[in-house]
Amino acid sequence: MTGLVEWVDFPPLGDERGSLVALEGQKTVPFAIRRVYYLFGTKEGVSRGFHAHRNLLQVAVCVTGSCRIVLDDGRSREEAVLDSPTRGLFIRNMVWREMHDFTPDCVLLVLASEHYDEADYIRDYGQFRSELGGDAYAQARR
Repeated sequence: MTGLVEWVDFPPLGDERGSLVALEGQKTVPFAIRRVYYLFGTKEGVSRGFHAHRNLLQVAVCVTGSCRIVLDDGRSREEAVLDSPTRGLFIRNMVWREMHDFTPDCVLLVLASEHYDEADYIRDYGQFRSELGGDAYAQARR
């Protein structure tokens, strides 16, 4: 892996009637999809996220509008702007994520590799950094 920002492109299908994007687990999405959710109606100035996952993999797609995501692996921080329904951001496990600058029309679709599990969340940045220490960092990054 060269950086934290890894894009997944979704080729649009369509004709003069409009466009369609198919999201398929282990095909256009790099894992089996076990959960799908979306964020919408985020109030102006509100940021979201501020957590990492021990095991979960995700792809985030802004189906309308835009937002900015900050990714942090404990060694570096990178930003990405999501503003296209044909491009998703692949977020690996043990990466801290923060979502900012939601436009009023933003709908952020998230595809997840696992069902919801509160025990998989790390919601404290200090704890996240602590869990990255030593061999845990190498073992966690897949």
